[in-house]
Amino acid sequence: MRSLVILGSTGSVGTQALDVVRHNPDRFRVVGLSAGTNRELLVGQIREFLPPHVAIADEEAAVDLREKIAGIQGVEVHVGPEAAEVLARDVDADMVLNALVGSAGLGPTLATLQAGKMLALANKESLVVGGDLVVDLVKGEPERLVPVDSEHAALALCLRGERREDLKRVILTGSGGPFRGWTRAELAKASVKEALAHPVWQMGPKITIDSATLMNKGLEVIEAHYLFGLEYSQIHVVIHPQGIVHALAEFRDGSMRAEFAVPDMRLPIQLALAWPERLPTGIGPVPLADSTVTFEPVDREAFPAIDLAYRVGELGLTFPAVMSAANEVAVMAFLEGKVPLTRIIEVVTSVVDEHEAPSSVASVVNLERADAWARRRAAEIIEAR
Repeated sequence: MRSLVILGSTGSVGTQALDVVRHNPDRFRVVGLSAGTNRELLVGQIREFLPPHVAIADEEAAVDLREKIAGIQGVEVHVGPEAAEVLARDVDADMVLNALVGSAGLGPTLATLQAGKMLALANKESLVVGGDLVVDLVKGEPERLVPVDSEHAALALCLRGERREDLKRVILTGSGGPFRGWTRAELAKASVKEALAHPVWQMGPKITIDSATLMNKGLEVIEAHYLFGLEYSQIHVVIHPQGIVHALAEFRDGSMRAEFAVPDMRLPIQLALAWPERLPTGIGPVPLADSTVTFEPVDREAFPAIDLAYRVGELGLTFPAVMSAANEVAVMAFLEGKVPLTRIIEVVTSVVDEHEAPSSVASVVNLERADAWARRRAAEIIEAR
């Protein structure tokens, strides 16, 4: 029995994680849930899983939440922007699943690892923004940090049991999103509705837009650098429209290992929650006889986000934090109809180019300053147009 805190329980990964728990009641017990503002769904989760601790960021939503769960005994409600961090640090749990979206996930990630717990990490920005801080906390204990992203979970399996000196490179796959094959001119006319219609995965709006621009894949490159201690030259990206090969590893003898699975996030989630065990999921295998497997190069002219991510990753310091923060602002501007899709990466690139005083990732304070500057500057650039 592994006790779990699930941060972001009302989001896509959080709800699927609870489905894994629901089907494995003898293996997992929920001791903490956190959500932003979706109190209706959170109430249902509290009634089903009866966690002793709940966190909700919005104070107004918390008042309503307390009223709706008044009849449930033994549930302590933590309120405010730091509530998720409190759950990660203070609740007695074996593992914390961080499924928060954006750079807000870094604080709970650090709190989890500082408290000596295992971390199942679905929050990309924790490693993109604060990778050096995160890696420092798991030195000598790499098993405490388990990836939840399908690509990194697959890569962990490809590398399990292999000697690191035999590894030549790794390959992350991406479906290409809803705009695979579109030209840059066509992308400039893409609607929000079209961008949110991902052909393979069902995800939240921010991650779905990142997939449409391929920024998501760029963030995953930086993640892979930190998770597996790889040089950026060892990390490659290819487009794989079918979404059934999630990652590949190539070794110095020329052989390759690949991880095949149907595109269902419950697979990497249960792998992380039960790591290093595999649990039955009820999800069928890839129908190989009926499947087509193809790979394509990334169209770097139409989708410049990947090259930007490589550049930022190589620069290090607070450049990744600046890129991540500017991207969050630009994505929201697109969702609100303020900028076209292609403008997202243009804004992010401008902010990165203007980052003239990068500092080391030696403290959260440095990251917070870079984050605040990048958000402000991105907003200014958007408003100026």
